[in-house]
Amino acid sequence: MILAGDIGGTKTLIGLYERTESIKQPLRQASYPSQRYSSLEDIIAEFLAEGDEAPHAASFAVAGPVVRGRSEITNLPWIIAADTISETFKIPQVHLMNDVEATAAAVPALDEHDVAVLREDVRDPTGAIGIIAPGTGLGESFLTWNGTRYQAYPSEGGHASFAPSSPIEVDMLAYLYPRYGHLSFERVCSGSAIAGLYEFLRLRGDYEEEEWLRRELAEVDDPNPVIVGAALEKRSNLCVATLDLFVRILAGEMGNMALKVLATGGIYLGGGIPPRILPRLQQPDFLAAMSQKGRFNSFLNKIPVYVIVDREVNLHGAAYDGFMQLEYGIP
Repeated sequence: MILAGDIGGTKTLIGLYERTESIKQPLRQASYPSQRYSSLEDIIAEFLAEGDEAPHAASFAVAGPVVRGRSEITNLPWIIAADTISETFKIPQVHLMNDVEATAAAVPALDEHDVAVLREDVRDPTGAIGIIAPGTGLGESFLTWNGTRYQAYPSEGGHASFAPSSPIEVDMLAYLYPRYGHLSFERVCSGSAIAGLYEFLRLRGDYEEEEWLRRELAEVDDPNPVIVGAALEKRSNLCVATLDLFVRILAGEMGNMALKVLATGGIYLGGGIPPRILPRLQQPDFLAAMSQKGRFNSFLNKIPVYVIVDREVNLHGAAYDGFMQLEYGIP
């Protein structure tokens, strides 16, 4: 019996699985508003009280860094500790993992319904796999083959320094650098970055901001749906240019990841943004931008690329990680 969870600042998903069943078929599953609880232990206790199961292993995807089995959750006043959960609920094996590491952990169990294929090529069945997950921030992770199975690893590569790859990106760097001092890829390639890209292009003066667009942006707290929606519907040249700049930067970082881990097993796009802009990612210039790495252009043109469309991929990754704990022991 495996207990799995996806812990976020807004909601926490908990699922219970039998070892012989699919990660898509929990015995039962529930969603909890995270802010209403003082700890993860309170949620687990409520969930387990609804049955008489005794999990043998547990794995939790958490929205924050994990150090020595402990994590302080971003946007929640919680400290989660694997040993505390193990002792409190008598679960022999408990593993905490970063949420994007959980996305990576799910990859070996994904099927054709869980991904949209951007490029299918000859995939190395034991090659390294890269994960890029633009959401509110920019998460990254990777998997390597250990001789028996794929093992997921965390990364904070989204905070690595951004390097421009075109004249307009050089101008963008000059515009944003004074604001942040250190300009990471997350600052220009995440949900929190889209408004900044829009403002840079607006002030640059190449595109006019329409009056209707100005009004709509003034009426909302989150400008991203307005900007992205207008871009996908081609209602605003300024919004189209903003999304074009975003996807070029994303493509460039995908190429960086593919080179750094030699991702012959493929690159997978996770996070909340890629499924929402899938029609834009399916345009040929996106993958072309990924491959613009000089002498490695032909190598990158053969890397398989997928968009993860499974909406509960982090929970499924945690469940798969739990199965692997029982099979092979704590990672």
